[in-house]
Amino acid sequence: MGKAQVIPFGPQHPVLPEPLHLDLVVQDETVVDVLPQIGFVHRGLEKLVETRDIHQYIYVAERICGICAFGHSYGYAQTIENMMNVEVPERAEFLRVIMHELSRIHSHLLWMGLAADAFGYEALFMHCWRLRERILDIFETVAGGRVILSYTLLGGVARDIEAPTLAAIKDTLNSLKKEYAEICNAFLKDSSVKNRTVGVGFIDEEHAREYGMVGPFARASNFNNDVRCLGIGAYGNLSSFEPILDTQGDCYARIKVRANEVLQSIDIVNELIDKIPDGPILNPVKGAPEDGAEASSILEQPRGEVYYYAAGNGTKYLERMRIRTPTSQNIAGMTMALKGCEISDVNMIVLTIDPCISCTER
Repeated sequence: MGKAQVIPFGPQHPVLPEPLHLDLVVQDETVVDVLPQIGFVHRGLEKLVETRDIHQYIYVAERICGICAFGHSYGYAQTIENMMNVEVPERAEFLRVIMHELSRIHSHLLWMGLAADAFGYEALFMHCWRLRERILDIFETVAGGRVILSYTLLGGVARDIEAPTLAAIKDTLNSLKKEYAEICNAFLKDSSVKNRTVGVGFIDEEHAREYGMVGPFARASNFNNDVRCLGIGAYGNLSSFEPILDTQGDCYARIKVRANEVLQSIDIVNELIDKIPDGPILNPVKGAPEDGAEASSILEQPRGEVYYYAAGNGTKYLERMRIRTPTSQNIAGMTMALKGCEISDVNMIVLTIDPCISCTER
C-alpha cells in the first residue's frame, strides 16, 4: 500500500456553496480519515442579544442563514413565546407552518439545482431554480421579500394572507407538480446519477442513531427523528404525517428523501390552506422575560432538527441565546460517510449531506 498523505478539501471548492474545510487522509485514492475544520464565517450573532432587545433580535435570527431565514425567525419566536407564556392565535400558527413548508420547498429545490450543477447537468440546474423562483414569487407576494421575509413577529405574524392569495398559492403548487416530476425522473432514474450515488457514502441506521444524525441525512438511513411528528403548532392539525424514510443509507437515498419531501410539503401546505381558521394573526407581546426565566423549542428545518435555548434576566435584552443547528449534529456522520470512500466521491458525499455553514457558525 502507498504512503498516506493529507489532501485539503475546501474551504473554497466549486462544489461547496459555503466554506467547509476537510483534511482528507488519503491512501491509494481511498479516504482513511477525515478532520473537519469550521469557523471561517463566524459572526457572533448570539452575542447580539446583549444589544438587541427581544423584538429586534428576531430580525438578527432571520439573518443567520439566507436559505433557512424564515425557520430561524419562527424558531426564535417560539422560544420567546414559550418563555413568556404567550398564546399565539391559531390562524397565525397555520400561516407560520404554511410559510415554513414553502421555505422547505425552496431550500430543497435550491439544493437539487446545486446537485445538478455538480453532476454537470447545467440545464437541469436551471430548471430546478426556475421552479424555485415560483416559491420566491409567493414569498414576495405575501411578505414583500424573496429571501429575508420579516414575516414572523413575537406573538404571531406581520400580515395576513387573504383567501384569494391562498387559493393562488395552491394553484401555483399544483401546477408545479408536473414539471417537478420530470426533474425527479432526471435525478432518480438517470443511469449517470445512479452510478455516482448508489452505494456511495453509506451509513446504516445503527450508526445514524449513534452519531445523532438529523434531517434527510438521518431519514435516508431509516432513522426517524422528524420534529414535525410531535405536532407542534399547526402540524398537530394535519390529518396524518409520516416522515419520508429510506433504508438504503447512501447518496442516492439522500437525494430520494429530499425529492419526495418537496411533494410532501406541497401536500402539507394544501391541507393547511383548506383547514385554516379565521381569526386574529397577532397577540402583541409586551413586557420582558422574568429574571432567571429559561425556555427552549425545536423546529424541523430543511436540514433537520434545530434546538433553540434562551435565558432572560428581567430586562428586554436576553441573558443568553443559543442555537444548535442540524449541521453541527451531522458533522460526525459526515466524517463517517467519507471514511473508506474513493477521493473522487468526496464531492458527492458532502453535497448530498448538504452542510449549512452559515447556520452552524453564526
